[in-house]
Amino acid sequence: MIPGTGTSGGNGTSNGKIRWGILGTGFIAGLQTQDLQAHGFTVQAVGSRSLESAGAFAGQHGVAAAHGSYESLVADPAVDVVYIATPHPFHHANALLALNAGKHVLVEKAFTMNAREAQEVFDLAASRGLVALEAMWSRFLPHMIRLREVIADGTIGEVRKIIASHNQNLPKDPAHRLNDPALGGGALLDLGVYPVSLAIDILGTPDTIRASASMTATGVDRQTAAIFDYAPGQQAIIDCELDAAGPNRAVVIGTDGWIDIEATWYNPTPFTVFDAQGNVLERFDLPVSGRGMQYQAAELERLVVSGSTAGTILPPGQSVAVMAAMDEIRRQIGLTYQADAVVGET
Repeated sequence: MIPGTGTSGGNGTSNGKIRWGILGTGFIAGLQTQDLQAHGFTVQAVGSRSLESAGAFAGQHGVAAAHGSYESLVADPAVDVVYIATPHPFHHANALLALNAGKHVLVEKAFTMNAREAQEVFDLAASRGLVALEAMWSRFLPHMIRLREVIADGTIGEVRKIIASHNQNLPKDPAHRLNDPALGGGALLDLGVYPVSLAIDILGTPDTIRASASMTATGVDRQTAAIFDYAPGQQAIIDCELDAAGPNRAVVIGTDGWIDIEATWYNPTPFTVFDAQGNVLERFDLPVSGRGMQYQAAELERLVVSGSTAGTILPPGQSVAVMAAMDEIRRQIGLTYQADAVVGET
């Protein structure tokens, strides 16, 4: 069994006993629902701000119950876990709503708008003995599980540098969510969260961050780059952009070799391990069924069944650290959101 990837099997499957509710009916909610249903998970209900939207989603995906409000969804006694798939600015309130109703939560990334909100969600979950897990799906994919094993085994020696990019050519309409500051728009929260999470996964929380960006006419970051510096001398070099596509590869460089993660590195994809002379030591290429979002759901179910509120693949502290790193990047590039004004953070 691949550690942390299933409650009933090593391929991210479920025995179907835990019942899921889908909060939100957008594109990502549909993708998660498809992967859940294809791998034995029980999708019991969906909730939207309108019954019409919830009903249309339920009809499309064959979901038993449709709720015309989020409050109705989280109050459904037939729902055990709520997957939160709303835009970033609503994650905090939606997660608190579900947790206060006694539901475990899987919350899309970016987990919240800032580290303060993230900590509040995890604090409430812990106080109620519930699981709150960030839906950073790439963390739970088989190639990332194996990559961590290769690094831990010392195959490439001491890790010195990580280079990771996430650049896409996305809608340029100023009214689109990605370009709207009121909806948490910008490259960093949607795209940059992936390389930030990778860096913190492998190297931990950076000691210092240096960042720069260029902005859109609507005031969100169009492209952002950052260098994470660590006291022992390691670096992570990350970049993201929302209006120009790139190869989206990543490399982990060590004193005795390197790991090349092919495009698109945060999706299910092969990687190759090289020694310091460039000889191939291993090529990992494991086919994944569907998009691969079932693995994060299987990890949440594993935690629920085991009675744990935190795992090792993506513990709450790391999700908070990811948000804190992005808070610092935003501070340096001058990007603030309404959520920051609550306590005047940035």
